[in-house]
Amino acid sequence: MTDVSPLFRPFTLRGVELKNRIVMAPMTRSRSPDAYPTDENVAYYQRRAAADVGLILSEGTLTRRKGASNDAAIPLFWGNKALDGWKKVIDAVHAAGGKMGPQIWHQGMSRKPGTGHFPDAPSDGPSGITLTGKKIADEPTEAEVIDMAQAYADAAADAKRLGFDVIELHGAHAYLIDEFFWAVTNQRTDRFGGTSLVQRSEFAAEAIRRCRDAIGDLPMIIRISQWKSVDYNAKLATNPKDLEAWARVLVDAGVDAIHCSQRRILEPEFPEIDGPNGLNLAGWIKKLTGIPTISVGSVGLSSEFTASFRGEGSAAGKLDETLERLDRGEFDLVAVGRALLQDPEWASKVKAGRFDDLRDYDGASIQNYY
Repeated sequence: MTDVSPLFRPFTLRGVELKNRIVMAPMTRSRSPDAYPTDENVAYYQRRAAADVGLILSEGTLTRRKGASNDAAIPLFWGNKALDGWKKVIDAVHAAGGKMGPQIWHQGMSRKPGTGHFPDAPSDGPSGITLTGKKIADEPTEAEVIDMAQAYADAAADAKRLGFDVIELHGAHAYLIDEFFWAVTNQRTDRFGGTSLVQRSEFAAEAIRRCRDAIGDLPMIIRISQWKSVDYNAKLATNPKDLEAWARVLVDAGVDAIHCSQRRILEPEFPEIDGPNGLNLAGWIKKLTGIPTISVGSVGLSSEFTASFRGEGSAAGKLDETLERLDRGEFDLVAVGRALLQDPEWASKVKAGRFDDLRDYDGASIQNYY
């Protein structure tokens, strides 16, 4: 039977004590039809908090920029009604003994014009260029870009005021922050653009610095990815030197941890350097910078993976390797997404060795889960 004890050791992130290494990954639900959390949303998060999840990261919540989303059922993180709803969420999570942070999100040019909460609002992006490289709007002014960055800080300030334990900025998957990283979408020639990844990281640094000013000592995480929603093979940093330089910008600006999104947790980031079993993205960033990292990627999804908790079949080796890497400090926290969506008690069942009770993920009925 697999030893799961590495998952259940405490961890401290900038003074916030987490009871274990399990993070509930952000997952878009589109279950807030009036743009603010409902009682069902409150209960959804409280159930996971009561069932041994160390840190909950919310679904993506939107900044005050009116073109931030293509879906009017995604919750805002601004305005009295929405913030009152989020206050109910964090109070319920704390009452259940949990810790939580909002993921602060702007979809950028991934958002199709004419959609979302404010269909008449323009979509924001670095250069008015879509993810496929098509120019569809004027490049925003530097003042407009600064306001995009300030919108993250305004949400962060509200998160602190409401009592959240951490914040996370969504800087992955070809959304707004990531679009500034990516040369396809960022063709600016001012301080927010440039030919190098480090130069194109200035928007993220601006948002991070403003968030830090707004939240003081509250822990701040940024989620990043190499892959894009339109290109799974994309790489912003093609070698460790470039990866370190990119990550250093984020660390120096003020983040406390980097959440490294990849599709499968054991995919090596640079197999040409350390082989097919080499460090993953979270492992490389921690090695290069020393900053705490969260690793994520299809943890707990399949019946094969569930069976590996019981030591059955070849998947047991893959799970054991994930836990061995966590145990030796390659990364610090493990984010679990759809498995926790399917089964609110996933963490408690794993902790208690109730592996036969784990539910397999069923994507066909995802919208029914609470």
